[in-house]
Amino acid sequence: MRNALGAIQSLVVLGGSSDIGAAVAERLAGTGCRRIVLAGRRPEAMEPVAERLRAAGAEVAITAWEATDVAGHADAVKAAWAALPGTGGADDVDCVLLAAGVLGDQAHLVDDPTAAAELTTANYTGAVSTLLHVSRRLQEQGHGTMVVLSSVAGERIRSSNFVYGASKGALDGFAQGLGDSLAGTGVDVVVVRPGFVHTSMTEGREAPRLSTTPEAVAEAVTAGMAAGKHTVWVPGTFRYVMAVFRHLPRPLWRKLSARM
Repeated sequence: MRNALGAIQSLVVLGGSSDIGAAVAERLAGTGCRRIVLAGRRPEAMEPVAERLRAAGAEVAITAWEATDVAGHADAVKAAWAALPGTGGADDVDCVLLAAGVLGDQAHLVDDPTAAAELTTANYTGAVSTLLHVSRRLQEQGHGTMVVLSSVAGERIRSSNFVYGASKGALDGFAQGLGDSLAGTGVDVVVVRPGFVHTSMTEGREAPRLSTTPEAVAEAVTAGMAAGKHTVWVPGTFRYVMAVFRHLPRPLWRKLSARM
């Protein structure tokens, strides 16, 4: 349960080794979040994140969750709740952050439809399954926030990365619809739309203008939640940039997006 000032005290990060997930968790730990569960498919990759969070004063547990293991999501969500440190699974979870995702290489994805389908499962299908299980748990406890890491790439699909963009566009739409369906239940959904973020996943790629960092995303997410926002753009300028891009005639967008 959030404290009297509304601060998040318990957090589950789905994609616990991701740079953005780690940055959000560290920022929340710095503002009083003391019980954190990192869930993902590689415990060894999450352990360094856990150590940094423990150094910041949080109690941390690590559990298994795999985005593509749809059949195992019910048990994975149940295990994350049960692993919440210091409670024996008897306490509520204030916030669940979905930070997992796969970027992929467009040329490879076009040449290998199986790889494209696997990326879509990781970025969208697995998220749908997981978030519905999380939603049920949050509704049962009567409160909570789901933070879903989307992307500006899903706002209008570019030909240069249409497989990834489509998967994020689908996730974004699902998260918005889920949030609308939960109005009045005490459960909120926050959709986060960053641009290019300097992470291990984007290392070696040319950074476009308006690129950002995991720390900047974390700052925007925490500020957005505190302000009660349902959509967070990072950087905020993208809100206006995408409003223009969204209304460009398709022939013009086709030429522009191929170079982006």
